[in-house]
Amino acid sequence: MLPPIAVAVGLFAILVRGQKEPERVPEKENVRALRVIRAPKVAVVPRVLGYGTATPGQIWKAVSEVRGRVVEAHEELDSGMIIKKGVELLKIDPQEYELAAARLRANISQANAQLAELATQGQNNRASLEIEKRSLGLAEDSLKRRKELLSKNAISQDDVDREERGVLQQRQSIQKLENSLKLIPAQRDSLAAALKVHEANLKQAELDLKKVVIKAPFDCRLGEVNIEIGQFLAAGQTLFEAHSLAVTEVEAQFPAGRLGILLSPEARKNFHPGLNMKQVRKLFNIEARVRVRVGEFFAEWDATFARIREAVDPQTRTFPVVVAVAEPYKQVIPGKRPPLTKGMFCQVELRSLGSIERVIIPRDALHHDKVYVVNDENRLESRDVKVVFEQSGFVCLESGLNEGERIIVSDPVPAIEGMLIAPTEDEQLRATVLAQANGERPLK
Repeated sequence: MLPPIAVAVGLFAILVRGQKEPERVPEKENVRALRVIRAPKVAVVPRVLGYGTATPGQIWKAVSEVRGRVVEAHEELDSGMIIKKGVELLKIDPQEYELAAARLRANISQANAQLAELATQGQNNRASLEIEKRSLGLAEDSLKRRKELLSKNAISQDDVDREERGVLQQRQSIQKLENSLKLIPAQRDSLAAALKVHEANLKQAELDLKKVVIKAPFDCRLGEVNIEIGQFLAAGQTLFEAHSLAVTEVEAQFPAGRLGILLSPEARKNFHPGLNMKQVRKLFNIEARVRVRVGEFFAEWDATFARIREAVDPQTRTFPVVVAVAEPYKQVIPGKRPPLTKGMFCQVELRSLGSIERVIIPRDALHHDKVYVVNDENRLESRDVKVVFEQSGFVCLESGLNEGERIIVSDPVPAIEGMLIAPTEDEQLRATVLAQANGERPLK
């Protein structure tokens, strides 16, 4: 057994003596592959987004101002129909008001005739008064002569008494005529007042007669209609609604702190609660856009800033801002853009007409007022930054970052200061951020 064992030991010694010692491999540093973009400095267009519901700029509620039965109705008097200005929509039976007007015209004619009669009566009474006064003068002269004759015993006392009685009757007739003439002004005033009442009632009757016909006050689209021919209407009854085609308004809610970015520093100094709406519009040098998105369908309209509502929403603490879209029905593109009608839920974008030069970064690159950059040695650095304002896709910085520095836009978890980075520039993301900052691309 010894020879095989000796051979095995010899072979093992030869094998061990012929092998090399293992080489020491130097330790390699881990490298993280991350996406980066170079921080651009651009003229940023401040924009804010809000959401609200479209309503017609003018809503006309048709109300029956007179009572009566509907005798005529327009063939297109139905919900959703578009009606031109001045089109007769319905007619109430006018006979009652025509009869009232005719009766009042007759009363006016009668009052005018009575005034004419009174004027003639006054002329006659004045003429009669002159005659009676002349007769009285003759009677008094005759009485005087008879009294002279009585003093000479030429006639009896009875003759004098009869003559005196005639003088008294003549004076009584004059008194009656004078009293009648004194009453004429009061009678004339009474008839004139009655005439004015009849004329006023006639004007009212003629107005009521015009109200039996209801016409469209402007180009409109009808809301819900519940009127039928033969239906009796009471005065003050609401008949239907008509929505103006000229303007559609959207009252959108905006976060209170966001509207301030639309104001220039000078405008912020001049803004105070005492401004009227014209002054507010001048300070808010902005334009607006209204968008509707339903699934893959998308439509957009240019709008104008109309006003800020009087109160903050108590639940959401947002400011209601009203924007107006002019002629929404004339902007219809079949299959692409429908009319902006009542009830549509809209996104409203307000954008300043001015711009500010700022370094911007993607919003996802901001980590609690810090950004991660890649230095010249391709190592990660943490940088404190000061934010001016944020948009939905990017952030504007006031300080902490220079134009052209490489910002890490991937999530470097864990973010270790000084770790080695293999950067890959994301040109598509940079182009998207630039388009949003320039206002060329909608915010999300």
